[in-house]
Amino acid sequence: MDIFSILSLIGGLVLFLYGMDLMGDSLKKLAGGKLESILAKLTSNRFKGFLLGFVVTAVIQSSSATTVMLVGFVNSGIMTLKQTISIIMGANIGTTVTSWLLSTAAIDGTGSLIMKLLKPESFTPVLAVIGFLMIAMAKNDKKKNAGSILIGFAILMFGMEAMGASVEGLKDNPAFTNLLTMFSNNPIMGILVGTIFTAIIQSSSASVGVLQALSLSCIVPYSTAIPVVLGMNIGTTITPIISSISGNTDSKRVAFSCLYIKMIGVAAVAGIFYALNAFVGFDFITERATAFNIAVVHTLFNIVSTIILLPFCALIEKLALKTIKAKKEDEETDTFSVLDERFLEMPSFAVEKSKELVCEMAKLSNKAFELSTQLFENYDDEVFEKVRKLETKVDKYEDKISTYLVQIAEKQIAARESRVVTELLHCIGDIERISDHALNIAEAAQEIHEKKIDFSERAKADIKIITNAVAEVLNIAIASLVNDDLDAARRVEPLEQVIDRLKRKIKNGHITRLRQGDCTIELGFILSDLLTNYERIADHCSNIAVCFIEMSHDSFETHEYLNNLKSGEETEFKEMYEQYKAKYYMQ
Repeated sequence: MDIFSILSLIGGLVLFLYGMDLMGDSLKKLAGGKLESILAKLTSNRFKGFLLGFVVTAVIQSSSATTVMLVGFVNSGIMTLKQTISIIMGANIGTTVTSWLLSTAAIDGTGSLIMKLLKPESFTPVLAVIGFLMIAMAKNDKKKNAGSILIGFAILMFGMEAMGASVEGLKDNPAFTNLLTMFSNNPIMGILVGTIFTAIIQSSSASVGVLQALSLSCIVPYSTAIPVVLGMNIGTTITPIISSISGNTDSKRVAFSCLYIKMIGVAAVAGIFYALNAFVGFDFITERATAFNIAVVHTLFNIVSTIILLPFCALIEKLALKTIKAKKEDEETDTFSVLDERFLEMPSFAVEKSKELVCEMAKLSNKAFELSTQLFENYDDEVFEKVRKLETKVDKYEDKISTYLVQIAEKQIAARESRVVTELLHCIGDIERISDHALNIAEAAQEIHEKKIDFSERAKADIKIITNAVAEVLNIAIASLVNDDLDAARRVEPLEQVIDRLKRKIKNGHITRLRQGDCTIELGFILSDLLTNYERIADHCSNIAVCFIEMSHDSFETHEYLNNLKSGEETEFKEMYEQYKAKYYMQ
């Protein structure tokens, strides 16, 4: 084997891994985050967990990726350790789908036309052309992702063929033959080599594919293939273990559960197989294993080990609990743990979790406003402190969520996710400012309390009207965001215009009372500050609603939308404006 064969082998491996990665990523994008959401909402039923683990992994072509998802879910408090164990077992079988796809390379194409068409070198170029045309001509993301899947599969198969061709000369190499014989005579060594190789490339599907490529050109006996495949299943656990290093105690337990499932499964299956071989003596053990045979070995191992271990999910959980002890400093799951960096590889799911936190943030700002307005009727230092803490908490939400959304935006995401990210980035600034204004309102109430001054009865009545109007516009804006309610969003701007009108009327009324001596300049400053904060809150509600409306129409022309409304072109807007004007009538 010369330097050019080695370069061809490395190049084939790189293409193989890239094709697998492209195919898996495109499949995940095509699913639109539904797979992750299904896993996250899973019940504790172990059989449902097993089935879903199988389906999800068969789709994304990687048990390591599925397990890393689970590590992230448990780290974020979305799932429990108990729920993940059966899913991991299902994932172990789901990952064998790749080896069956790759086994088509072993089909003998010397026979009929149908058999020739089934050969990868016959259908792979066709898939590549179809995939390219779909990517080049399609206008929607779904078709482009489907095209990327075909391109990824074509690259994967081409890489496998390149690897097979590069090692063809090894079949006549005595040193390589002796190496395979060593694995045949020493299964433990074969398991160790399979474990190390898979740990390096971090994918059992890929490592089994490399072994299948080797079997196409060289004689790989069952006595070598079986222990190496067993070891490859252990090696794939390195990915979730690395992923769990930065996680909490439970996420580390998930990684160790995966390791125990693989190690116990290998020990049980290997023990049974080699014990039977010692007593019975399997004739096929010295025969050549084809790519198809290796796929069978890979699948049988995972099926048999799952059958053995599935009834013992609770014991595996206990073993993981005993291995990773709970720390005294372990606290309740952090609110922001759902913004896990692992989810950045699942943009749809990451966007969904970010949206949930933005909705929580909006509710906190609303709560801060409600508490601040209560202080005018019954001032309480404890309530004031609650408003201050809520404002600080909302600031933290803005910092964490905006940083995470920027990280998502840097990924290659679908158009729909991109629109949602843009919407959320615009909204969180407005939501944070609402909490700031709520604190300003609370400080105005505190000033009135400390100075022992009060508004006139007429001013109090006016303030109550505008307070109710602002409370309603805030509730409507938040409802439109939380429930994706377009009708609610359209009701915000008419009410915001009414609030602007109320502000002007209250200011004019104050000037009249000031001239009549019924009010003071000092109270006038407080009133002006209060009305400004009310108006700003209504403006931010308008920004949130308009952003949502424009995003639903795949555009972001806020000023154009507002100009159209205010120019009188919208009859619906006028009707709603008049309704709110009558509802919040002020003499």
